[in-house]
Amino acid sequence: MLQTDTIFTLKVKVNKNIKIFINYFLGPLLFIWLAWSIYKQISSQAGLEESLSSIKSSLASYNIFYLIATIFLMLVNWSLEAYKWMLAVKRIQQISFVRAFKAIFSGISFSISTPNSIGEYVGRVLYMSEGNRIKAISLTIVANMSQLIVTFLMGVVALFLLKNDLIAAGIVSYAFANAFLWVSVIIVIILLLFYFRLPWLVKIIDKLPQISKFSWAIEAVEHVSATLLVKFLSLSVVRFLVFSLQYFLLFELFEVNVTPVQSWMGISVMFLVMAIIPTIALFTDLGLKNELSIQLMGLFTVNHLGVSLTSLAIWLINLVFPALIGSLLILGIKNIF
Repeated sequence: MLQTDTIFTLKVKVNKNIKIFINYFLGPLLFIWLAWSIYKQISSQAGLEESLSSIKSSLASYNIFYLIATIFLMLVNWSLEAYKWMLAVKRIQQISFVRAFKAIFSGISFSISTPNSIGEYVGRVLYMSEGNRIKAISLTIVANMSQLIVTFLMGVVALFLLKNDLIAAGIVSYAFANAFLWVSVIIVIILLLFYFRLPWLVKIIDKLPQISKFSWAIEAVEHVSATLLVKFLSLSVVRFLVFSLQYFLLFELFEVNVTPVQSWMGISVMFLVMAIIPTIALFTDLGLKNELSIQLMGLFTVNHLGVSLTSLAIWLINLVFPALIGSLLILGIKNIF
């Protein structure tokens, strides 16, 4: 009995120390590091003075309502993601929408500095009970897979429509465009097969000697219904449309004269490329998205400055501001362990 009490006391002490580390060291350090990195990233951008001048003139007109609408849509976007994640982990733990929303923002603060946003799982599971965190990661992967599928589907359709224009403009060769398109189609098919055959995938993992011992971590995935999977996809489609609308509104703000369809096609192909190329949001997203946007939207407009400003604004609104807020929310997490 004495040994059990000692182990319990040690565990409480360790968990308390970890909580102190997260709340009073990791949170402030993450916030300071993000703020400094963002400053360095923005200050190193080419044509910064011209960009700032253009921003001031845009915000001085009625066009500022486009910016307000874009910020509102950011909240809609992450609210949809919070609701999707809340549905995903519902089987193992009931959480409120507010808690899910905080988890999403905390996840962004971790994901922004990790390859392809894998750090988001760390931020999110801090809001789960200790025994449910590993299981929550597997369910989060399923929910995120739905967004990846939608990104590839939209990108494939848009690439098919833009392929000839991209080739004619000399942006890509005929062989590369077709190869990239077919590879993307194959990836979509594979993702859909895995997505709608999750129990089959779990059974395969159970038969692998080196991995089967971790099967408990993904057992919750086996019971995800087809109805829930379709709901994930539906929410992901709405999120993608929100992304597209944000871009179009900012194109209007910065006087990039493109139609909604042209905006959607360019953005869809850009997200498709971003989904395939390994990136770190804080260090490579802005530069890569800027280059891709200029190349793709250059098919429809010569306002390259407006396209660059749109990329910068989207990066700040959708990623940087939520990441900074998320790093502060970590300070207020209670009952982490």
